[in-house]
Amino acid sequence: MGIYDYTVKARDGSDVSLKDYEGKVLLIVNTATGCGFTPQYEGLQAMYDKYKDKGFEILDFPCNQFMNQAPGNDEKIHTFCKGRFGITFPQFSKIKVNGKDESPLYTYLKSQKKGGKLSSRIKWNFTKFLIGRDGTVLDRFGPADAPEKFDAAVKNAVEK
Repeated sequence: MGIYDYTVKARDGSDVSLKDYEGKVLLIVNTATGCGFTPQYEGLQAMYDKYKDKGFEILDFPCNQFMNQAPGNDEKIHTFCKGRFGITFPQFSKIKVNGKDESPLYTYLKSQKKGGKLSSRIKWNFTKFLIGRDGTVLDRFGPADAPEKFDAAVKNAVEK
């Protein structure tokens, strides 16, 4: 299976095939609204504005697995992110990224790019996966990696 074989849930609960994003460069990120890294939304939005016209999409998956830092339902989370950070990129339904109920998408992503010390586990909110236009998982960035830190990798991917 490849990335385009997965289906995820939109905020409204409807199914979204990742095949809809085929041919685009993707940044898939698990987020939280009450985390010390939440201000990264600002940098993510700036990155999205910079590259969206070049076939770049950010896919935002709120996750409440880390100290319950994404409380509330999907609409409440979206309202917060849109109001506080002006996000315009796609935000999906809340998911789990580790454990027996983890999203199959995250099982796949973690199998493609391990984290530090060869662990596949997502360690915290704002772990990011960069996906090339062909669906290849190009890189994995940790929670402390602000968007500005990996802008060159995104630029390289969108210019290919």
